[in-house]
Amino acid sequence: MFGRKREGSVLCPSCGQLVGVNDERCLNCGRMRPGLWGFAALLRNTGDDMGFVQLVLFCCGALYLATLAASPDSIGGGGLLGLLSPGLRSLFRFGASGAIPIFRYGRWWTVLSASWLHGGLLHILFNMMSVRNLVPLTAQLYGPARTVILYLVAGVTGFLASSLAGAFLPRIPFLTGAGFTIGASAAIFGLIGALLYYGRRGGSRMIGEAARGWALGGLVMGFMIPGIDNWAHLGGLAGGYATARILDPLKPERGDHVLLAVAGLVLSLAAVVASVITDLPR
Repeated sequence: MFGRKREGSVLCPSCGQLVGVNDERCLNCGRMRPGLWGFAALLRNTGDDMGFVQLVLFCCGALYLATLAASPDSIGGGGLLGLLSPGLRSLFRFGASGAIPIFRYGRWWTVLSASWLHGGLLHILFNMMSVRNLVPLTAQLYGPARTVILYLVAGVTGFLASSLAGAFLPRIPFLTGAGFTIGASAAIFGLIGALLYYGRRGGSRMIGEAARGWALGGLVMGFMIPGIDNWAHLGGLAGGYATARILDPLKPERGDHVLLAVAGLVLSLAAVVASVITDLPR
């Protein structure tokens, strides 16, 4: 039941048509190795997102606990938003992004690692609730591999936008770039951007209106609550929308999308490791 299937048929992950477990190519959509070497049925049991929600929850939760453990003397507790907040030095060590890490210390890889870090209990709870709601919906429309790509690319574009604004643009009320920035919200806004594009490309009025409501609500909240990185949200939204145009949700997911998704996750892990093993400034 939980092992590799060596014979019979499964559903192609891209188009949903029956294919042989060992077929080289799906005759309907052309996807290479649609049986995923016999593991397609097992992966499908994890849901439409093929376990990506669980991966994000686990990794973000583990890193949040690690940053707390690495800074026991500087855990914040002042106010509701600061409840169980890791120290800034700990977040810097594990891969916080922003104008200071990137442009002052050359830690350019942090645009990949920062999406997996969070600055407090409410921060991670709200973001993980959004991940649980948006990832499965995006995976139904784009496929699991393209959802991973959208998530990762939006995180990069969001933190790059925030870092560039923090380093080179003048301060604008409610729209100031960040010296330090973390959190999954840039990637989450990227998923919203992808759903916005799907509403336009696929002609789905319901999805388009829902995505517009989520985007507007999130941006309004960001402008009302101090400390929210609105540049990261806007950059993630734009990155998700632009990447969705390239991926085209009306075309089936391809095998190379899986390879790109896996490569992106490996690079994200490498970015966290690079942050931890790189000496911190004195």
